[in-house]
Amino acid sequence: MKIEIWSDIMCPFCYIGKRQLETALAEFPNGEFEIEWKSFQLDPTVTPQSGKDVYTFLAERKGISVEQSIEMHKGVVERAKSVGLDYHFDKAIISNSLTAHRIIHLAKTKKLGDEMEEIFFKAYFTDGKDLNDAQTLVELGSKAGLDSKEVQEIIENENLYLNDVKSDIREAQEIGVQGVPFFVFDRKYAVSGAQPVEAFVNTIREVQK
Repeated sequence: MKIEIWSDIMCPFCYIGKRQLETALAEFPNGEFEIEWKSFQLDPTVTPQSGKDVYTFLAERKGISVEQSIEMHKGVVERAKSVGLDYHFDKAIISNSLTAHRIIHLAKTKKLGDEMEEIFFKAYFTDGKDLNDAQTLVELGSKAGLDSKEVQEIIENENLYLNDVKSDIREAQEIGVQGVPFFVFDRKYAVSGAQPVEAFVNTIREVQK
């Protein structure tokens, strides 16, 4: 079964959804699943915000108070904790995810897409890594098993894998993706959002019929 996942590594619900899906897949020990990660950018216009924390950034974007933003993030932290993830928004560094998406496409050519997604998610939401920083991206790519020179080449050449990212985003628009995470199972069924494990289990069973 092929499962395509449209995701943005800056999306906290995408990491949660990844864990929910993994838990569901564990209920099918004899199942054969192919996971393909697809690029999506929640906000392609984001630029590095020196000295601005995530709480303030989101408050300004949504037209709410910083206090309201902090409360919203607390709810996400609790939900992440419920699936075994440790979010630290106080350490998160605002980044544009485009370069990371291009690196993920390199990883996919090496069958390391899932590993790269996991490493980027953890780096951003748990470890407070700066995904605007070239050296950080090289180190994270190497951690996933990529050649550091190839990662550096992507950073230096903004056109490498750019069409792949654009193609994923265009495809998402064509099939009506409104937000991420968005999961497509064998092009038969779709699950939108970080749904409960049971929703994924039921969908997989439907596809298997």
